[in-house]
Amino acid sequence: MSEQSFDLVVIGSGPGGYVAAIRGAQRGLKTALIEERELGGTCLNRGCIPSKALIANAEVLKKVRHAQHFGISVHDISFDYASMKTRKDGLVDKIRKGLTGLIASNKITIFRGRGRFISPCEVAVTGTDQAVLKTKQVILATGSEPRALPILPFDHQIVHDSTSMLNLTQLPKRLIVVGGGVIGCEFACLYRSLDVDVTVVELLPTILPMEGKAVSDIMTQSFKKKGIKVHTGARMTSVNKSAEGLTVCLEDGQILEADMALVSVGRSYNTQQIGLDTIGLLTAKDGSIPVDQHMRTNIPHIYAIGDITGKWLLAHVASHQGLVAADHAAGLESTMHYEAVPSVIFTDPEVGTIGYSLEKALEAGYEATVGKFPFQVLGKSLAILETDGFAQVILEKSTGRILGAQVVGHDASTLIAEMALAIENELTVQSVYHTIHAHPTLSEAWMEAALLADGLPLHLPPRSVSRD
Repeated sequence: MSEQSFDLVVIGSGPGGYVAAIRGAQRGLKTALIEERELGGTCLNRGCIPSKALIANAEVLKKVRHAQHFGISVHDISFDYASMKTRKDGLVDKIRKGLTGLIASNKITIFRGRGRFISPCEVAVTGTDQAVLKTKQVILATGSEPRALPILPFDHQIVHDSTSMLNLTQLPKRLIVVGGGVIGCEFACLYRSLDVDVTVVELLPTILPMEGKAVSDIMTQSFKKKGIKVHTGARMTSVNKSAEGLTVCLEDGQILEADMALVSVGRSYNTQQIGLDTIGLLTAKDGSIPVDQHMRTNIPHIYAIGDITGKWLLAHVASHQGLVAADHAAGLESTMHYEAVPSVIFTDPEVGTIGYSLEKALEAGYEATVGKFPFQVLGKSLAILETDGFAQVILEKSTGRILGAQVVGHDASTLIAEMALAIENELTVQSVYHTIHAHPTLSEAWMEAALLADGLPLHLPPRSVSRD
């Protein structure tokens, strides 16, 4: 193996790793990036981008099917799922090529293979490239993989994970989605919009349990309206597979049948077989790597970012962690905090959340209240026939400071950005409603929700609100 020396070695090229490598190079560090699979990691190749490409296809189909409500006549509507997949694959390939060029333009050396520590300052690359990299600092960004269930192991033919599900060229007629979290709910909506009979099985009492009661309730109602069958508080007792499909027995005696199952019950951290034990780098019982506010591990010159930190399994969090780690590695004072992390769920309708839900704010000891404005009252929502959902802000009564926000509805993924800015800068509801919002727009919902929270409703009837 050849030996090369670097200031910084980044292992893993997902949205955390490649961002960290770019920032390291920008700061003048001679940087290497190690990737065993495709550049861009899970997000680009097996997660965020391909799934959203398919969801975009489904959104167009929905619009076409509802065209008559806009006075437009469309006949003989059909779709070709294989062509949808081809479009998705082409989009991923295009972005990956762009990323390859971006990395090269920053003069980052790419090594194709698996990176493994052989000492705290040496990383061996095995695979297409064979090398030993001597380095002053390392950033680990090795990501995660879908987690299987003992009762329902993946075979990627009948029982799928999110990766293999995206590679289908033909849709099942009936699908069981095991897990009512973010990934499960996104796939449930996607495939139901493509005429698949979908059933969601969730062990916990509600779907999307981490997003708060208001979000969970409206999404449960939306699922039922779409014809998605939802079983919550449901435990599987047995699964029988055949060439034709599978039969799932629930603890309450119900029997579910389907052609395929998608298991989306969490992810496992990729911290095995990369030499962490060799160098004495500490991991938690679940395989995640503890880090400080600078993203340093117990070995100060080795950082960890992204899913493997066990913080937020979100691409944008990984990217921000990558910036913090690379800046700190370059000698700059940079710290990570998580008070204003937006989370987006690309269901139909979309969900955007940030900060505290009302329940979590009260549990944390805040004297909190909520302002909630329905989209069915908003002029722009009525104009575009997207009236499902609401926007709500959670505030501290004594100060008016915004503690959290949730939005369910059309383009919630974009709308949540305003509340991310507000919470990051510790703004109050008064700051929101004193800001002029363009009309007619969906973002007016935040102004209306803020006014409601302060007891000053404009486009809803007066109600008794006390901030004392």
